[in-house]
Amino acid sequence: MTALVVASTNGRIGLNDAMAVLRDGGSAVDAVVAGIRPVEANPDDHTVGFSGYPNLRGEVELDASLMDGKTLATGAVGALRDYQDAILLAQHVMNELPHVLIAGEGARQLAEEMGLPPVNLLTPEMKAVWQSRLDSEGLASNDAAGRVRSLVGQLSRDPERAAESHGTVNVIARDRAGNLASGVSTSGWAWKYPGRLGDSPIIGAGNYADNRWGAAACTGRGEMAQRCCTAHCVVSSLRHGLSLTAALRAAMVDLLALDDPYKSEINIVAIDRDGNHAAASSRPGKTYVYLTDEMDEPLEAERIFVAS
Repeated sequence: MTALVVASTNGRIGLNDAMAVLRDGGSAVDAVVAGIRPVEANPDDHTVGFSGYPNLRGEVELDASLMDGKTLATGAVGALRDYQDAILLAQHVMNELPHVLIAGEGARQLAEEMGLPPVNLLTPEMKAVWQSRLDSEGLASNDAAGRVRSLVGQLSRDPERAAESHGTVNVIARDRAGNLASGVSTSGWAWKYPGRLGDSPIIGAGNYADNRWGAAACTGRGEMAQRCCTAHCVVSSLRHGLSLTAALRAAMVDLLALDDPYKSEINIVAIDRDGNHAAASSRPGKTYVYLTDEMDEPLEAERIFVAS
């Protein structure tokens, strides 16, 4: 069976690592982890891992989740500080704990116990961006919730700052045995309220995989995907006989119908059990990337555009 890796466009740098796992006979789960880790380490990607955009207090908090389509086993971490390898920690939760999601100080403690190397996630560049944004908006009051509402509202309506308001890496893999796995990692919305969790660590919202039907993962405004259980919605639509493109369109229609004053870009990438792949976006011209074991390098493809 043809091995396949599909990702959001920023996941391109990890696709060859993921495919190396699959070509060696490795599992889809291990391929997803291998594909995401280079993105988490990439200092030029300010929406995932190291050098991510910080929260309102200037702290970088990471979220990640992982799902095995063969067993439906899952692991996730949220609001992780001081450690870069969020997806590796999510895999540890999946394999070693009787839980699905560990967040905040518990996630930090688990990373320490696991022996992961601590990392100062806030780079000088991102610290300067964080401070300048707060200063430029004159948001010096103690009303933290009000400051978040103001910043998120501005960012969600500003296409020039779209990467600040949301950004995530999605990786979905199918191994040579036909097993699926999906993973998501993010530093979340810039200037978010401390402790905010979007859809990325929430199984069924930002991430879902089931060998019997397919797998899906999301980027964009996570609160929208949480309300619609978007990743599960796509897979459930496949289960009920919709084609992959129809399942993606149905999920996007639900998202875009939401009454949300902070509504902004939302994206989905997915594959079905037969290895067909596609992606959708509420913004025209968006792309995703894919690689099979018969290809030398990843290719970029256009996402289906669904207008609100």
